[in-house]
Amino acid sequence: MPESAKKPFFDLDFDSLSSEIAEAGLPKFRAKQVWEAVYEKKIFDFAKMSSLPAALRERLKQRYAISAAEPVGGKISADETGKRLFELSGGGFVECVILEAPDDESGGIRKTLCVSTQLGCAQGCKFCASTARGFKRNLSSPEIVSQLLPFAEGGRFAFENIVVMGMGEPLANFDNVMKALHIINARFGFGAQRITLSTCGIADKISELASSGFPYRLAVSLHGATNEARDKIMPVNRRFPLEKLIPAVRELAKASGRMVTLEYILIDKINDSFKDADELAKIALSLRAHVNLIPYNTVEGLPWRRPSPQRRKAFFNALKGKNVSCTLRREKGSDIEAACGQLALVTERAKSAENGGEFRP
Repeated sequence: MPESAKKPFFDLDFDSLSSEIAEAGLPKFRAKQVWEAVYEKKIFDFAKMSSLPAALRERLKQRYAISAAEPVGGKISADETGKRLFELSGGGFVECVILEAPDDESGGIRKTLCVSTQLGCAQGCKFCASTARGFKRNLSSPEIVSQLLPFAEGGRFAFENIVVMGMGEPLANFDNVMKALHIINARFGFGAQRITLSTCGIADKISELASSGFPYRLAVSLHGATNEARDKIMPVNRRFPLEKLIPAVRELAKASGRMVTLEYILIDKINDSFKDADELAKIALSLRAHVNLIPYNTVEGLPWRRPSPQRRKAFFNALKGKNVSCTLRREKGSDIEAACGQLALVTERAKSAENGGEFRP
């Protein structure tokens, strides 16, 4: 059976897998062996599940595909930022990034995997490479989960945290993202406190999360502390201005009991003035939120630039002076197109050139 015709394994629950095993005339404990092989031992190739009979391994291989996104390349930057490019079984390219940063608690290095949820993006943020590709489709939950698989080593994942803030807007792919996070959390046993979902600010969906018992962390890609600033770079603000967004975020923070993170990309002469810092401090303090300042990663073809190091530091100090919990991210991955969607965009453009201007995944 061709790969495209196989059923995604991650769509199976345990009862369905047990039924499959029973149909094969095998004892029930084989279902548990398969389940443990995938979710506990992190074995993502049926042929390597040596505890199973050969006939069952072949049956599963013929009927199910574990991975719905195959790694086809990647880059490692000088600062150890790693980007992995995936080709989807349904066509197209997405990417995820693994970021390394000092861990204040352990004194070691903390690794965070940033995963994508859509092929392209429809939100239209003016500074983003994902938007430059246009929106093609939502990723399925197996396609989202599959981005974790190449990072499994010796029965565990080679990262401590997951952030859902790669290509696409997670809350615009609500059902598939929630299902994928359930698989990662409940089946792989990845703690909810180590999973962060990032949104550009779809306020009605944030309110829905607040009423649904959302167990994960939330990050809001704010990028502007006034409606004027957000209107320049984030079309979503016209639908969900700060007057709608901030109350929804406050509602979720209260319901979850977790500190919200405000992601703030610093863009030269757009949102990096002392007035912007003052307004951002008011929002952060009102939400008791942490602010993550991110120097803009330049994207070819877009006019935006990052502020100078001195200006970035001055903005950070202005927040700290008002007792805002904040960090200033060290510039990372600029030499490997680490901003969301850059590597996939470059790859698609290269494919387009090879095909005479028409991109064919």
